[in-house]
Amino acid sequence: MTAIAILPVKSFHLGKGRLAEALGPDVRARLGRALASKTLDTAEHAGLIPIVVAGDDTVAEWSVGRGVPAIPDPGGGLSRAASEGVAWANHAGSPWMVLHTDLPLLTVGELKTAAGLLRSGGDLIAPSTDGGTSLIGSTDNLEFAYGPGSFRAHLPRLRNPTVLAVLGLLHDLDSPSDLESARLHPRGRWLRELVD
Repeated sequence: MTAIAILPVKSFHLGKGRLAEALGPDVRARLGRALASKTLDTAEHAGLIPIVVAGDDTVAEWSVGRGVPAIPDPGGGLSRAASEGVAWANHAGSPWMVLHTDLPLLTVGELKTAAGLLRSGGDLIAPSTDGGTSLIGSTDNLEFAYGPGSFRAHLPRLRNPTVLAVLGLLHDLDSPSDLESARLHPRGRWLRELVD
């Protein structure tokens, strides 16, 4: 069965606040939209069914305009947004993965690998380099624990998890140094027009 990729997307104008020292608000908004678009494209090309948990009406309109269902973010942080997406996926009876949209180096091949692991049974988790959780997947309900050190918090909540550590899921975009290293990597060339 095809897995559902749950993409929590904050307001484009409120996201990427930790990049404020390097980028102005308009550039951060363009970057947030571009990252969400790239992640959505990558998920679709990997054969996943994306849904967006939309942080505001602008994000919902963007998602629906792309032909992707949008459900409202209930507020209260990423864990609640992820739970809302999982409830939607469980209603559809599909395996799910919560996938962050701040992964500028993510490839279709990496997501195909993740989808294959999820289809083979068990749970799946992918860490980011700072100890966060870039992707987490299951067929069960899960109590999410996003925040600092979420990989360690999530790991014992999964049954027989596979840990997927690949470049595109390890490298998220939380700081100016993350942005600079992504821009300099061959996979990150697309960022240069946005932030130069």
